[in-house]
Amino acid sequence: MNLVPSLSIVAALLALGVLAVPLAPRRGGSALVYVAALLLTLAALAPPVALLLAGVDAGTVARLSLPLGIPWLGAHFRIDALSAFFLVVVNLGGAASSLYSLGYGRHEPSPGRVLPFYCAFLAGMNLVVLADDAFSFLLAWEFMSLSSWALVMAHHREPGNALAGFVYLTMASFGTLSLLLAFGVLAGPEGAYTFEQIRSREPAPLLASLALVLVLLGAGSKAGLVPLHAWLPLAHPAAPSQVSALMSGVMTKVAVYGFVRIVFDLLGEPQLWWSMVVLALGGITSALGVLYALMQHDLKKLLAYHTVENIGIIFIGLGLAMAFRANAMGWAAALALTAALFHVLNHSLFKSLLFFGAGAVLTATGERDMEKLGGLIHRMPRTAFAFLAGSAAISALPPLNGFVSEWLTFQAMLVSPQLPQWGLKFLVPAVGALLALSAALAAACFVKAFGVTFLGRPRSERARTAREVDGFAVGAMFALALLCLLAGVLPGVVIDGIAPVTQYLLGGRMPEQLSQAWLSIVPITAGRSSYNGLLLFAFIALSMVVVITAIHRLASHAVRRGPAWDCGFADDNPRAQYTAGSFAQPIRRVFGTLVFAAREHVTMPSPGDMAPARLEVRLRDPVWELFYAPIAVAVGFAADRFDRLQFLTIRKYLSLVFGALILLLLVLVLWAR
Repeated sequence: MNLVPSLSIVAALLALGVLAVPLAPRRGGSALVYVAALLLTLAALAPPVALLLAGVDAGTVARLSLPLGIPWLGAHFRIDALSAFFLVVVNLGGAASSLYSLGYGRHEPSPGRVLPFYCAFLAGMNLVVLADDAFSFLLAWEFMSLSSWALVMAHHREPGNALAGFVYLTMASFGTLSLLLAFGVLAGPEGAYTFEQIRSREPAPLLASLALVLVLLGAGSKAGLVPLHAWLPLAHPAAPSQVSALMSGVMTKVAVYGFVRIVFDLLGEPQLWWSMVVLALGGITSALGVLYALMQHDLKKLLAYHTVENIGIIFIGLGLAMAFRANAMGWAAALALTAALFHVLNHSLFKSLLFFGAGAVLTATGERDMEKLGGLIHRMPRTAFAFLAGSAAISALPPLNGFVSEWLTFQAMLVSPQLPQWGLKFLVPAVGALLALSAALAAACFVKAFGVTFLGRPRSERARTAREVDGFAVGAMFALALLCLLAGVLPGVVIDGIAPVTQYLLGGRMPEQLSQAWLSIVPITAGRSSYNGLLLFAFIALSMVVVITAIHRLASHAVRRGPAWDCGFADDNPRAQYTAGSFAQPIRRVFGTLVFAAREHVTMPSPGDMAPARLEVRLRDPVWELFYAPIAVAVGFAADRFDRLQFLTIRKYLSLVFGALILLLLVLVLWAR
């Protein structure tokens, strides 16, 4: 396989970003840029898809070195099975986003702030996956972070967007610093900065553990692991919707790639306690993410918190794979890693679809607040159908793709009794309970999101006058909905495509799935468990046809009219409907006191008083208050004290510099001893 085409496409995306600057203000310039980005990302899909579907030897790689970067080191790039899989995720998401943007981009108020950085963002994510040395990886990582930050700040005058950009930039800088330190630990005193050199080293157990912690901080902050997720629900809603889809559906997966590349490929054999940390973080992240989402009224913020939940599910699979690998259970590790990578692909598909749907609603109504929506299924039926498909997929309902990857994760958990460590015997079922809870709450959350947004009666004039969005946006949503269905109905194709990755990282793979009868998938053996998405889909479709036919043929054709269900209220005012807040109230009362320190205050006027009754709900974010608020206070305190330094006289400045020089010399002398 040749690396030149992939790197040429990255160069073309960078050149397109430069050309986008003069094209942005011109009529039709946005469409031209998005068409070019669509063609380039589709072209970038071909080599990795061919490599994975061909079932090539897992060790097959393509390498290329360029005389760039650090002198005498250069820039190294490489494609192997792992990078090929993530190139598919990146460019599939980029192609869908570019197609969606052909219509959505017409409504962009400031295309000059979006188009150049959009292309740079796509190029940066590709470069991260292609990098084969620490310097190139970190440079591409930071380039990806800065270009996405610029996209978050595209609408910087809107309330809250400046804060979102500041928090995101701060967390991105912290993550890059952590990864820089991790690579410094892995490089050692010899300065082994290429990935090939790092693989050949065996770091001491203590240093390897330190590297793992740093990678969890660096990659986990970009992916959205709790408690490093604070930027995510702020930045994703602030960005344009096609960028939100890329950040949530694709960029967080690039962070997962960074974790997998370092932990499974560069760090060597894992220590047992590593898996316990990753499993616990994954379980907590999945449960807290969906609970945060249930409390939201902002549609894009709700979707952003669900990214946190799904990142937790992915890390549960990765933690299981680490546990099985540490116990030399290669077949079980392959199952767990396959489940995690399958969910990486699945989440990129249905989360991009859902953000596209939220963007369509925002374009048609100008609203993200679900309390001001409702009744859109009559005005935007195609968007409603696509959003419903994405809601079913993210809720892990068969026969869509979300069910398959979560089912595989549970199948891996059922192997955990074979683990010899008692800590894992207790931890894995506890994490399984959290995963089951998050799956159930996710279904409830998307009943709320779809029902309040698309069903019922319009709650505002904007929702009442909404119209369906353009054909490009609808086409992108339907294409992703079809992929969600295909990946759920024919999961064996995806599992066999992931097999080279598990073979490369673990030396084992799941049994070949396409050879199974009736296209079933068999995680371990047919005697233990199997699943057939195709037969299930056929049964559901046949049942629907039978029921519809029976109703049309046997039911009375007489027209009967009756009053609509009014929730117990005779008034047909839309305010008498269920709202997002009322839907979430029972769950808030169960979990809110423990998780969010929720408080409800009811103001009920006395009899005869015509003042309205009021219900005030106050939610606190314990993660923010525990981790981030003290840091913000400390930074503010230090900034106030150091602010005096800018008002010193020249004599005081020189004295300060002289004192710092003496202190550094003393440190150097003591270090030399």
